[in-house]
This record gives sequence, C-alpha cells and structure tokens, in this order.
Amino acid sequence: MTTEYHDDVDDNSFWNKGPPLSARSGVSRLIRRLFPFLTAAAILILGIALGASYSRLTSRLWSVEQSVSNMSQSLSSVEKLTADAAKDVERLKFGVASAKDELRSTSEALKQLATLDTISRVVASLQCSVERIINNGSRSVGSGCCPLDWQSFGSNCYFFSRSLLSWHNARDWCNGHESHLAIILTDEEWDFLKRESLGAFFWVGLSDERTGSWEWVNRTPYVMNRRHWRPGQPDSWTHHGLGGGDEDCAHVHTDGRLNDLHCSSRLRFLCQKHA
Repeated sequence: MTTEYHDDVDDNSFWNKGPPLSARSGVSRLIRRLFPFLTAAAILILGIALGASYSRLTSRLWSVEQSVSNMSQSLSSVEKLTADAAKDVERLKFGVASAKDELRSTSEALKQLATLDTISRVVASLQCSVERIINNGSRSVGSGCCPLDWQSFGSNCYFFSRSLLSWHNARDWCNGHESHLAIILTDEEWDFLKRESLGAFFWVGLSDERTGSWEWVNRTPYVMNRRHWRPGQPDSWTHHGLGGGDEDCAHVHTDGRLNDLHCSSRLRFLCQKHA
C-alpha cells in the first residue's frame, strides 16, 4: 500500500505574495495618468535639446558661410589685383620696348654727334696745321688754335707732359711756355682731366704751401670739394722721408682724383693756357 504525502501549504498563497490586486490596479491607473505628462516632458526636453543643437549648428553654418563669403571676396580681390598686375606688366613691357627704341635712337644720334665732333676736331687740327705752316711753325695771335702737342678743350689748350719734374719746376716750365699749371674749375674740365690723365700722376696748379690754405697758382682761393679728392685726402702726411714740411702740393691720381704730395716729388704735369 502506497502512502502519499502532501504539503499542507497553499500553492496560491506561496506564489502570489505581491500586493493585493486592488493596489496594483491603483498604480497602473496612476502610471496611465502620468504617462502623457511624462511623454510630453520627454518630448519637450528632447525638443529643447534638438533646438539648442540646431541653434549651434545654424551658428556654425553661418560662420562657415561668412568664412566662405570672405574667402570669395578675398579671391575676387586677388583676381583683380592679379589682373591689374598683369596689365601693369604689359604696360612695363611696352615702356621697356619704347625705352629700348629711344635708347637705340639716342645711341645712334650720339654716334653721329661723336662722328661730327671727331670730324670737327680733325678739321680744326688741319686748320691749325695750315696756319702753323703759313706762320712758319708759330701760332697766330687770336687764331684759337693750340700749339703742336697741346690738346684743345673748350677755350683752353692743355699740355700733358711726359717728363717728370718737381711741382715748382713744373710751375716754372709752364710759365716759360706762356701757360700755367692747370686750374680746373668746372665739372666739364674735371671730366676732361680724368679722361685724359687716367693711369698717370700729373701735377696741377693747386698748393697750400704759401699760406697754409689751398689756393690755385694764380692765388685764387680753392673751394674744398671732397668729391674731387681721394678718400682721406688731403692728409698733410709728414713721414714721406723727403725733407722738411708736409704734403703741400696737389696732383691728379690714377683715378682722376686729387691727392696731396710733397712738392719735391717728381711727376708729370699739366699746363694750361687760353686758346
């Protein structure tokens, strides 16, 4: 005989320990009532968040549009400047071409003038030669011709010596040939002197030996012009080993500018007289 055992526990009371049915129904009704409000609140919060994000995005997009607009304006300005620069370059090319043509024309004109000047000098030299032949080798008074071996420039004749003399002896030689050591006053005369004396030393008629102030041989005061002197000159150097005194006499250096030197030095010299 089989014996059956049964628990004296009510199955329903064991598994259903939750709140009473009436309580659950109240909670459900409360949730159903609050659900629309909760949903609306959630939607509102989501809308606010989306609105803020949209506002930030719109602001960023506006900033990007402004940047793009500014870049477009800048590119337009650059394009305009480039176009203007291209026009300027074309104008410059045209100007350079015109300048080349003018320079070419000027060069041709200068060549023609140089040729005419050379012809004029040759003709003047021939005239002087004829006059010297007619006058048995002497120069007629008032003829405007320079003696043989003298160069004509402006209204003067110049003699560039090949012999070497001290400044005083050179002065006396020029005086003995109806001339004087050169007195250079104008820029044209300086240019002539530089052109003709290049590469050699030549005494000129400038000294500060008599009064301590620079003057020409005709005792006209010399107006100092540093542009005509070598850098640092005159320096009145005393360690020349040529006796007493410093450097009291002026000569033209190889570059066509002045330098002071002891008067006893032996150099070539430049004489000048009116044509």
